[in-house]
Amino acid sequence: MLLQILHFLTTTIDMNRGLVAVGAGLAIGIAGAGSGIGEGQICAKAIEGMARNPEAAGQLRSAMILGCALDETTGIYGLLVAILLIFFLG
Repeated sequence: MLLQILHFLTTTIDMNRGLVAVGAGLAIGIAGAGSGIGEGQICAKAIEGMARNPEAAGQLRSAMILGCALDETTGIYGLLVAILLIFFLG
């Protein structure tokens, strides 16, 4: 389905390669910045929780690792969008 949409866009709209590059850069930049800020917040709050309640450090650590893994997928999705933009529209 996604490939059909991209094929439709490439055959009907005359895209400028420069605009595709700007779009890919924005996809990486915004997704990367959001992912970095989110991971920083996750780690900061987990460390704060470990400092307040050392007995729950194990549970907080596992929740922090899961949260960072889920947050990292945002950056990967941004990279995927940029690659799709470059190879299918560029």
